[in-house]
Amino acid sequence: MQTQSAIEKAENRWYPLIEHPVQRVLVQAVHAGIRFPLVPAGRRSGKTERFKRFLSTEAMRMPNERYFAAAPTRDQAKKIFWDDLKLLTFSDLHQKTPSETELKIFMPNGSEIHVIGLDKPQRIEGVSWTGGGIDEIADVKSKSVESNIMPALNTVDPRRPEYRPWCWWLGVPDGLNHYYEMCQYAETADDDLWKVFHWKSADILPPDVIAAAKRIMSAKQYRQEYEASFETASGRIYEDYGKENYTNETIKPHEQLCWMHDQNYTPLSSAVGVIREGSLYLLDEIVLTSAISEQSAKEFVEKYIDHSNKHVIIYGDPAGKAGEKHGHSSDYTQIEGVLRDNGWKFSNRVKRAAPAIKDRQNCVRAKIKTADGKISLFVNPETAKWCHKGLSTVQYLPGSTYQEDQRNEYQHITTAIGYMVETVWPIDEALIITNIGMAN
Repeated sequence: MQTQSAIEKAENRWYPLIEHPVQRVLVQAVHAGIRFPLVPAGRRSGKTERFKRFLSTEAMRMPNERYFAAAPTRDQAKKIFWDDLKLLTFSDLHQKTPSETELKIFMPNGSEIHVIGLDKPQRIEGVSWTGGGIDEIADVKSKSVESNIMPALNTVDPRRPEYRPWCWWLGVPDGLNHYYEMCQYAETADDDLWKVFHWKSADILPPDVIAAAKRIMSAKQYRQEYEASFETASGRIYEDYGKENYTNETIKPHEQLCWMHDQNYTPLSSAVGVIREGSLYLLDEIVLTSAISEQSAKEFVEKYIDHSNKHVIIYGDPAGKAGEKHGHSSDYTQIEGVLRDNGWKFSNRVKRAAPAIKDRQNCVRAKIKTADGKISLFVNPETAKWCHKGLSTVQYLPGSTYQEDQRNEYQHITTAIGYMVETVWPIDEALIITNIGMAN
């Protein structure tokens, strides 16, 4: 009964997939002589699933071979591949059980599948591979591709000197980095060993899922993740910010204030805003030169001495918590002390760790304007001049796909805005699912 249950579980994992013409050609690519299929395809559109099934089929079909499934880190690789590959290969029925420590599946025919994290790129070396694939390749360090991965794939096994391992390169684009260069080579060079296989998420996913993604993501993030477009990372970071985001609104005495911080010494920048019907209104700011947080807090309580709602929500840079573990007052301890002494109540929403820079930027972009055109971030250019200037002018650091050019003094206040927006309105796959079917 237990064996039958294991068989049923594995068989159920081989559920039917939505047919797509490019995917049909992709699964035949290696057998057609394409050694390096590149798959820049949209999120959740089947690219990784197609690879898992191809890899499992090859391992079950071919005896005494060595295959790999890799990702940027070991944790990622395990999360993406491990449980699925065990099911797809019917590993519960194998005489030799998979190694949970080494992340290896041992096939009855002598073949093996290794799940590898490329945070230590040496893990891919030292094995005569038959073939494999790397997911989220845009997040693998380019140096690892050049110094570890390609040499491993080009190592000749003296037992069969004519054979060359194959590798699927999978993932959504991430700027014009090494993944972009690989795809450009495949499309422009006269090299039949390389080929690009591209499709959009909308080709596979239902319209309501696509609509949900557009409601949450900025146009740029949507194009990159759901249309697999190689978006440039040059010029303004918040390129959609413009006149549609301007407002002449001001803070009302009864409104709860949201105070967001970037704990930079100079300028010490903080923005003050309010939330109205799910939209963020940036209507004031405190920007001091060569100041400390205590001075910023004193400025705040003086500015809002007549504000009737004396409960403020604090967001900001987790670095401002430094010193708490050692008994020293942190930036936020100083701020809270001044607020308390002046009759204010507060809620501290500062996270334990800073979000990824890209996540913070994407969240702000989505509030500025989503892919379906909704605007839910507004700035008063007269009363919040630094907020306006920052969103209008902050650019990428030359040569970077995500780092901000900190030579622009307005960058700090946009970072402060990002800390709040990412906390209150994060973007993730779960939110896209929960937004399916919601009205615009």
